[in-house]
Amino acid sequence: MPSVNAHLAMTQLVPLAKEVDENKVTPGVLGFIVFAVMALAVWGLMKSMNRHMGKVDFKESASDKEPVGAGAGAESKRPDGDS
Repeated sequence: MPSVNAHLAMTQLVPLAKEVDENKVTPGVLGFIVFAVMALAVWGLMKSMNRHMGKVDFKESASDKEPVGAGAGAESKRPDGDS
């Protein structure tokens, strides 16, 4: 029975499709809704990112810093004695 309903729907929609100008393509209402939802999602993500970035502390505390002697010289030596 569903094929009969689909056939009736197609016979009623085909004349509507013929009225559309084939040289003009528009996104329509669905395209606008999709674009608006994506724009709202990006806006919400940017707002959330700004809130989270405001919580970040960019200053390093003194206890987290390495001692002065543990600079690049200590990292370049291998444990087997080769440089």
